[in-house]
Parts: sequence; C-alpha cells; structure tokens
Amino acid sequence: MPSSGSAPRGTATLYDRLGGVYGIAAIVSDFIDRILTDPRLNANPRVQEGHHRVPAAGFKFLVTEYLCSVTGGPQQYSGRSMGDSHRHLIVSGEEWEAFMDDLRMSLDAFDVPRAEQQELGAIIESKRDEVVIRAFRA
Repeated sequence: MPSSGSAPRGTATLYDRLGGVYGIAAIVSDFIDRILTDPRLNANPRVQEGHHRVPAAGFKFLVTEYLCSVTGGPQQYSGRSMGDSHRHLIVSGEEWEAFMDDLRMSLDAFDVPRAEQQELGAIIESKRDEVVIRAFRA
C-alpha cells in the first residue's frame, strides 16, 4: 500500500493511512473489478444491469471520489446519494454481505492493516440502510 508520508500514524487520517488518492484508487480499481464479475451480486438482474449502465472507469472514479471524501481526503463526492443510486437495485442483505466480502478481499490484496479495514468497513457499513431493501412485512 502506498504511503502518503504526510503525517505521523497517530494523527494521520484514514485517507492518509490508505495511501491518499493513489492508494484508494488502486484499491477501488481492484474492488470494482471484483464486484462487476461477482456472481453473488450479478444474480440480481437489477444489479447486473446497474453494473454495466456506466463504463467501469466512471464507476471507479465515483467510488474513488466517494471513499476519498469519507476518509478525510480533500475530494468532494459529486455523485448521487447512496439511497438514490442503489434503491432501484433492490439489494438484499445477502448481496450486501457479498459486497462487503469483495471489499475485504480487495483490502487484503493491498495488505491494508486490520485497523484501517475495520475503520473503513464501519464507514461503509453506516450506509447499509440506504442501500439494502428490507423485506416487506405484512
């Protein structure tokens, strides 16, 4: 994992500890490649179609921009809210878990330390209710 070399570890933001924009972009590229081909996610035809609605490069750009913004970087996220961009996909809890599993695999591939994985995981997990559609209860 590239290091930004800016601040001592104790005061560095998660953005810095993930390697800044270049480190985050590398992780995101691997991650998006994983989710675009994950049969657990693409079994949902809405997710499958959504994955291919925009070019992969644009998808990677927005996810990189988002992760940079939520981890303390200077970037501003320019995309739609998580709810607006995922609600129509009817994402299940099982699909969310597959998504998080793919994220863990990408973080492991870049040797991201467990503390940073947990911190990033908590940030992303905080969006679960905006993305996952709960089953209708009669």
